[in-house]
Amino acid sequence: MTIVRIACILFTVLPSLTAAAKADDLLIWSPAKLSERSYKATMGFRLPAEWETSAGADIALAATKSGAPLPDSEQAMLWGRIVRTNVTPAGQSQRGVKVSVDTLRGSGALTLSRSRSWILSDSLDMQSSRSVSVGYDPIDARQASVTASQALKLIHPWTGTSLSAGAGLSNVSGDFSSSVAVSQTILPNLNLDASMTNPFSEDEAGSVNLRYRLNW
Repeated sequence: MTIVRIACILFTVLPSLTAAAKADDLLIWSPAKLSERSYKATMGFRLPAEWETSAGADIALAATKSGAPLPDSEQAMLWGRIVRTNVTPAGQSQRGVKVSVDTLRGSGALTLSRSRSWILSDSLDMQSSRSVSVGYDPIDARQASVTASQALKLIHPWTGTSLSAGAGLSNVSGDFSSSVAVSQTILPNLNLDASMTNPFSEDEAGSVNLRYRLNW
């Protein structure tokens, strides 16, 4: 199925299903002001079931001081997602499929993902995730691409410490990438993160960040 046909299907189905979702208070509407003159809104619907289904669109725009739209700042992304979550006393697993279509640039992606979290011991939790993404970009020389990734995270919930490692492979460049990271909770809303990409290689790079989260 081509990207154009996917976009047509989403445009056709979205209005009728959104009306039904709104009646059950399942409408997705999340506007945000990103900066003084840039805005973004996520709109759509979700249908709760064994396989939870959601679909919608991300719309964004930025303007100059005079009010004229900034070149290449427009965004009109259609997306759809199907997710199934299984919860047990010992952990949780999730499988999902997501499709996204950039209606302005003609690119799109299909992503299959799977994640799992479980209790490893009395003091340790474990999380694992893997995904495969198939992308299409009409501007890119190779157009189609496939990217696979996998990650593991070890968590000590009593101290707020986590250690994670990830790896990815892309057929576009043929490069294998890897990363390791450590995160430590200092205060309820304050975290210290340290990460390194491609360790023990010529492209090795690292960073240290202090993050503060404020909710209102």
